[in-house]
Amino acid sequence: MSESKFNKAVEIVGALPKDGPVKPSQDDQLFFYKYFKQAKIGDNNTTRPGMLDFTGKAKWDAWDSVKGTSKEEAYAKYVDRLLELLKAAGDNANVAALEAA
Repeated sequence: MSESKFNKAVEIVGALPKDGPVKPSQDDQLFFYKYFKQAKIGDNNTTRPGMLDFTGKAKWDAWDSVKGTSKEEAYAKYVDRLLELLKAAGDNANVAALEAA
């Protein structure tokens, strides 16, 4: 999976309208978050947030769950999941843009 395709996928995810046809669930959002962090930074080596930071802990746990995943594998998983969501929603314009990247 190429970095350019990954970057295009990140651009598409960031531009998804809140009331658009593609609505990633919270699990999807955590999926994109953990593989984005793994691709851009690598393994999580930060301390886990405190017990009252529920969002921070969920994000930390998600990222930590993919420790050891290569950058290329993180790219592929991110792009593949986005393609699944786009195809399920019938968003052919973004599918075409992503596949052309």
